Amino acid sequence: MNNTLQSAKSYNRIINRSTNRVVVILLTIYSALTVYPLLWLLISAFKTDQEFFLRPFGLPEHWMGENLRRAWSVGHMGQGFLNSIIVTSISLLLTLLVGSLGAYIVARFRFKLKPVVMGMFMIGMLIPIHSTLVPLFILMKQMHILNSYGALLFPYTAFALPTTIFIISAFMSSIPRDLEEAAMMDGNGLWGIFWRVMLPVSRPALATTGILSFLQFWNDYAFALIFISNNALKTLPLSLSIFTTGYSTNYGLTMAAIAIAAIPTILIYLLLQEQVMKGMTAGAVKG
Repeated sequence: MNNTLQSAKSYNRIINRSTNRVVVILLTIYSALTVYPLLWLLISAFKTDQEFFLRPFGLPEHWMGENLRRAWSVGHMGQGFLNSIIVTSISLLLTLLVGSLGAYIVARFRFKLKPVVMGMFMIGMLIPIHSTLVPLFILMKQMHILNSYGALLFPYTAFALPTTIFIISAFMSSIPRDLEEAAMMDGNGLWGIFWRVMLPVSRPALATTGILSFLQFWNDYAFALIFISNNALKTLPLSLSIFTTGYSTNYGLTMAAIAIAAIPTILIYLLLQEQVMKGMTAGAVKG
């Protein structure tokens, strides 16, 4: 009997080790496939056009650091960076502020039209953004806000709010009400509870929606192309389009410019990745 139990335990250990090794190998392959496009982009940024075609997957013979400087200068990326930072920062601030207030009301208050409100937010998540370009262009022309930061701030914030409210409200619904009751006993009103309790506790959800919104704002091309024609207000994605024409493309400079534009998104995700994972999973454990 003892020999049989020992054999079974040994067999289970072997199975578990084999399973773990297979999982590690699969995750390693998946990680390599995920990271490789980024590495390929960074390597291609230092190639000449000739090397890009002759050795698309190899290392450059001569690392062309000049590509980064030329891309920055030719594409006027400094101005594009500044405009993208201004538009993205303000839009992100408005999205998180308005979204967290709306999520707090939906998650912690009871009212008759709550299902209708949640249904409207769900519908807002399903609307194809680019189908609204023409109506928005006409509306902004009538409001005289074309070729201004407002032409991007308002659409960015409006289209990001449904997802923001949906994620943050799911997180806030999982927060124990004891925290609110304790804050109320300390003399806090609704505003005090929101600013001192709900927002600090909801940092993971705020980080998640912040990352998603940041990527949407930072990489947007369609809205900026339609609503902005003033060169002084063009954002970074519009700066990248300079390197491609209907007749030719400078691939070395294009890859260098894309690599520069991708750096902020990579840094922000690396800084907030732990909070993002918490925010994505917290709402799923609510009973």
